[in-house]
Amino acid sequence: MDNKAQASAEFILLFGGIFVVVLLAIFMYKNYMNDLTGEISSKELNEFNSQLNTLGRYFK
Repeated sequence: MDNKAQASAEFILLFGGIFVVVLLAIFMYKNYMNDLTGEISSKELNEFNSQLNTLGRYFK
C-alpha cells in the first residue's frame, strides 16, 4: 500500500515539474513575440517615413 502512495506522489511531482517548465516556456515565448512585434512595427514605420521623404522630394 505504501508503494502505491509513493508512486502517486512521484507522478504528481513529475507532472508538476513538467507544468512549471511549460509555463516558463510559454512566458518566454510571449516575451519574445512581443519584442519581435515591436521590431516589426518599428521597421515598418521607418520604411513608411522613408517612402514619405522620397515622395516629398518630388513636390519641392
